[in-house]
Amino acid sequence: MTDLTTLLDVGGPVAALGGGAAYARARHPGVYWSTIGLPISTVRLLSSYGSVMEACGLTVAPSRLRVLAVKATTRREVRPVPPRRGIIRPTSTGLRLRLRLAPGQEPADVAASAERLRHAWGVHAVYVATVKPGVVELRLVGFDVLRKVRMPRKIEEAFLKVPVALREDATPFVRDYRTIPHQLTLGATLSGKSMYLRHLIAGLARQPVALVGVDCKRGVELAPFARRLSALATDPEQAAELLPVLVKEMEDRHDLIRARQGIAPDTPKEEITSDIWGLPESERPVPIVLFVDEVAELFIVATKKEEERRDEMVTQLIRLAQLGRAAGIYLEVCGQRFGAELGKGATMLRAQLTGRVCHRVNDEASAKMALGDIAPEAVMAACAIAPERPGLAVAGDTSGGWSRIRTPYLSLGDAAEICRDSADLAPDVPSLNGFRPDVPVRPVEAAPPVVRPRPVTD
Repeated sequence: MTDLTTLLDVGGPVAALGGGAAYARARHPGVYWSTIGLPISTVRLLSSYGSVMEACGLTVAPSRLRVLAVKATTRREVRPVPPRRGIIRPTSTGLRLRLRLAPGQEPADVAASAERLRHAWGVHAVYVATVKPGVVELRLVGFDVLRKVRMPRKIEEAFLKVPVALREDATPFVRDYRTIPHQLTLGATLSGKSMYLRHLIAGLARQPVALVGVDCKRGVELAPFARRLSALATDPEQAAELLPVLVKEMEDRHDLIRARQGIAPDTPKEEITSDIWGLPESERPVPIVLFVDEVAELFIVATKKEEERRDEMVTQLIRLAQLGRAAGIYLEVCGQRFGAELGKGATMLRAQLTGRVCHRVNDEASAKMALGDIAPEAVMAACAIAPERPGLAVAGDTSGGWSRIRTPYLSLGDAAEICRDSADLAPDVPSLNGFRPDVPVRPVEAAPPVVRPRPVTD
């Protein structure tokens, strides 16, 4: 009876501890990882590193010198040698360690065994990144960081670089306009495309960049940011007037660059340039980012007259995409669907958009149009996005790389407030002054009178 009482006294706290750990793992995975998951996975990695590498086929035959040393000092069996492991660096979301590959190995060999390593060490996922020739970094993620997105506290911010989402390997996804000037963003209704657009505008609003919007849904998406926008078109008619002005601005900037290239014999070579970034800061025009929301509205026509206007707008968009980078003009094209059936010029425009972000779409053809020329695996990953996870997307570029990302929540009011607070950063672009959106002034309520009137007497 005494032993049973003691067992019950001990079993109560153990059951409570196990229940608490299960609750933390389900509701607060970051806390669970820092307190329980990190020590367990570290012990598993240290104790089974050699055997796991051998089971994954990542070991090589030892050198002759090693064989002679082992036979001369011990009677142990000479076993294959795993890649040399570096120091394990714990993070708030996982572990990181570097491996020095043995002669004859390549990073693809380690990447092919990522799923085996994940199960062997009890982590959520394992990703492989090349650091330099012969050295790879293993990024072990302890839990699903895309379930509840929390951006890293320390993110390197720079001009025309905006951190907008979190990758599945717990690194920030940064939209870099200097590296990838133009991008296509697709997503069905309630897929999180608008949230992605908010983060881009809110991030650029804090920088001295001219923001231009084309929102053919009567401005319902971009009008809340009107205080920070340098120009806004809310229907195809206004877009048909705005796009030629942007093309003319681009041509003027090209003339400015060409005038700078009237190179004298004694001109220093560092002053020779082919884009605005080589111009002196005093002469350099401000960058312009053009946001086109619901791009299909620019292609859809009902009459012959509208068809002519459509062809002109598409031609101007293609010219901006082909020639705008050198002039500091960047495109952010968004829509629910983008395909050849939209009409003449759609495929040509898509070919100029280097970056691709595909949220949940309603059909496989849209995913193929966004990611099919990058990798077939990216298309399947985009088609597998569940409606219960808005903001989840597949991001890639024409170099072939892709990854899953998810945008953190940002309310429309918070994004609009950021734009209001940074309205003084909106640069003056004289050619766009005629397209500045009208911002209604909120009426000021009359304050109650300080002096009370005399009471009326008989």
